[in-house]
Amino acid sequence: MKILILHRVPYFKIEYHRGISHDRHDVTYFGTDQALATLPPHLRCERVSRPGLGSAFEEARDWLARRPRDFDRVISVSEYELLDAALLREYLGVPGAPADQVALARDKVLMKQAVEEAGLRVPRFLALPRFLDLDGRVPWDGRTVLKPHRGASSEDVLVFDTPRQAAAAVTGGRTGIPGLDAGSGLADFEVEEFVPGPIRHFDGLVQGGEVLVLSGSEYVGTCLQYAQGGPLGSFQLALSEEERAWVSRALAAVRIQDGSFHLEAIAHRGELVFLEVGNRVGGADVVATVELATGVHLPSYELRALLGERVTGTIPEPPADRRLYGWFVCPGHHLAGQEFQGLDGTAAFRDDPAVVAWNELPPGSPLPDHITYQSGETVLAGIVAGDSPEGGRRWIADLFASLSVRTRPAVRTTSEQVPA
Repeated sequence: MKILILHRVPYFKIEYHRGISHDRHDVTYFGTDQALATLPPHLRCERVSRPGLGSAFEEARDWLARRPRDFDRVISVSEYELLDAALLREYLGVPGAPADQVALARDKVLMKQAVEEAGLRVPRFLALPRFLDLDGRVPWDGRTVLKPHRGASSEDVLVFDTPRQAAAAVTGGRTGIPGLDAGSGLADFEVEEFVPGPIRHFDGLVQGGEVLVLSGSEYVGTCLQYAQGGPLGSFQLALSEEERAWVSRALAAVRIQDGSFHLEAIAHRGELVFLEVGNRVGGADVVATVELATGVHLPSYELRALLGERVTGTIPEPPADRRLYGWFVCPGHHLAGQEFQGLDGTAAFRDDPAVVAWNELPPGSPLPDHITYQSGETVLAGIVAGDSPEGGRRWIADLFASLSVRTRPAVRTTSEQVPA
């Protein structure tokens, strides 16, 4: 089989060789030089560099116009290039999910419309142009969220105290989001009511519309707080049959039929309120914690499913040690321009036998200038095991309360301490 992979996610996060035999198949990786540099040097494959100035679809189409060739599969596992892969499949006539189906799991307005039509609760929402037409006079009061239709990592997400404040900030060009404040990009945003409650994420594998693997976790902190510089983690929890059924209904509503999924919901007054979903694996150490708990490496089984291989019946039994796992990550993007010097308040946690992984940035490393959850770029990333959801979340919360980050600006020699 000839396989084209739109390569963006670093290789070590997916480990493509675990799901695709590079000896049996002819695999081509199409990506920027930076992305291609993450491929193992001796991996049997073709590497095709793209400029990265346009979309992956546009640059792949132009490349194929210059050098026509056929592929049996076109695959992407990146949130940002799922739609590009779908457009390229349609352009080449290759099997796989079409663009309109992929958009349901990529566009936050479309997905909420579909989930609401399926009878599940979603936050009340409006596309931003319609919201502005109403001048903030909407069917809800109180906190209001402004977010991009197709964003990720809570980038350019804002929370206002009232709908009127949100409308005034947008119309007055005071959001702090350059495009919006310049009066462009209104159609790329939506507004929704803020629904309070713990946020849970559900991760797993689906093939032919059947959920084969499912893991549930509850966040410690929020993705929005992480984008603003706060630490973030989550710890697994036991799932009820009602929650399992809810996940299946939500996935069916947005037509996620094959591959991995990362689904988020708010636990509000005894019910789940749909937040968003992606047809891809979760970030941070979600893949690792799911594998520890279930024995399933989600990207590998997703790739097999996308190649048309039958996954049902090949899922391994969970480990005999049925422990629960959580991940934690401390960002550094909010301290961009400084050097990492070390962590304080973490010794007791780092040496705890419950710690499965602890990856701390080496002292002297520059801090990233973009939001990232990746080990080796974040100040701290790790995994912890436990016997109860409450105990695991408490361990992570205690770590976050204890740690602080020492940095040194590039132009200064004295260290300063910054709360995490």
